[in-house]
Amino acid sequence: MNQITVLGLGAGDFDQLPMGVYKKLISTKHLYVRTLDHPVIQDLQKEGVTFVSFDETYEKHGGFSAVYEEIVEVLLTAAQDSDVVYAVPGHPLVAEMTVQLLVQAEEAGKINLKIEGGQSFLDAIFGALRIDPIDGFQLVDGSTFSIHHVNMSNHLLLAQVYDQMSASNVKLTLMEKYDAEYPVTIVTAAGSSEEVLKTVPLYELDHVAEINNLTTVYVPPVADYTEATKEFSTLRQIISTLRGPEGCEWDKAQTHESLKRYLLEEAHEALQAIDEEDDEHIIEEFGDLLMIVLMNAQIGEDLGYYNLEDMIESINKKMIRRHPHVFSDTKVTSVEEINANWEKIKKQEHEAEETTESVLKGEYRADSSLQTSYNYQRKAAKLGFEWDHSEGFWGKVEEEWVEFKEAIENGTKEQQIDEFGDVLTTLVNLARHYKLSAEEAMLHGNAKFARRFGFIEHQLKEQNREIQNASIEELITLWNSAKEDEKG
Repeated sequence: MNQITVLGLGAGDFDQLPMGVYKKLISTKHLYVRTLDHPVIQDLQKEGVTFVSFDETYEKHGGFSAVYEEIVEVLLTAAQDSDVVYAVPGHPLVAEMTVQLLVQAEEAGKINLKIEGGQSFLDAIFGALRIDPIDGFQLVDGSTFSIHHVNMSNHLLLAQVYDQMSASNVKLTLMEKYDAEYPVTIVTAAGSSEEVLKTVPLYELDHVAEINNLTTVYVPPVADYTEATKEFSTLRQIISTLRGPEGCEWDKAQTHESLKRYLLEEAHEALQAIDEEDDEHIIEEFGDLLMIVLMNAQIGEDLGYYNLEDMIESINKKMIRRHPHVFSDTKVTSVEEINANWEKIKKQEHEAEETTESVLKGEYRADSSLQTSYNYQRKAAKLGFEWDHSEGFWGKVEEEWVEFKEAIENGTKEQQIDEFGDVLTTLVNLARHYKLSAEEAMLHGNAKFARRFGFIEHQLKEQNREIQNASIEELITLWNSAKEDEKG
């Protein structure tokens, strides 16, 4: 089996090329280079070294993936007849996808592979920027990176920023987190005699003439976490600070129990924002909900019981486990099958727990009796405890209503409360049968009442009258006016 030897040409010019690499370049009979656009190549040409370049391959394809695959295919084919030397810029194992594909071919037993390094462009970049990588840095492919993977507290280096178009895409992606005025440095030909560094505001990144295939974009870490307000870790740090020794006395005093009311309030306000179809309000209210979740996570961490990572691990495992049609080889053809799988897996999870516990365990919601009633009856229905026709639901409502009226006429206060509870339970179950949320309906009802009552208050205020001095007939008339006003 013949061998492919990969040589790194380094990041600088000819004078920085290691002697061992130079000797192999000038002595090889079958030399391939990924690109001619490198300072060392020009000097080798002057010395009469011949080679095959893959620059034309770049022009044939619209994407890098196809380019890299063709380069490797050509090299593998050539290696069937003789040993091959393949030269790449920088170090072969730093940001060099063709070499990674050759490593895969080696693992598959297709070739013998030898890798001999040159200076990585990272060494030259660190030297040019005067930064220490031990502070933490990220090296990403500017053509494919996601802003969600960027840590704003690290030094960020973006390779593969080779023209104005790629620079524009990088700029737009970075501006999802960074301010448009944030300073970025464009480093071109680092480590060579043609090295150029230029610092510009982020919004000007794609207007710089020096961008080419030797360009790396550097984004410095934020100086203070308050500058990274779109970073998830910033919110976590703020919560930790608020509950820390120098934090806020109110935040330090909170417990899981004290935050229950705020969790419920923020959930209701988030639902209201959704109903209003107000994007800015939705952003605000779900942000408040997220803050409450992180506050509870911080309380758990402060007490030494659990932390945010435990919560994330729990939901990640559950999502993967309950979506086998996405994360494994389970096949489904409908939403009904997905729901059936979900319930089957959920049942298996519960069966692994204490078998003597009621199937209703875990369905109780301390802050919402309506939601608890819905959960109980939904759970019971899944076990077959419900009517198979709508008339049964309506008949139960009527039956409980009659018993409630009888309790009002002849029963004790306790009996009246008990029977009214039965009425509410049957109404919740009726709503569930028609796929309605009693909790959501109650929220709508409360909002409607507040809106119409506010109309009454406003009308009487314009008449310089107090509401307590108006007759019930006047109030009902105004209430009906509010209803008509809503209809438009």
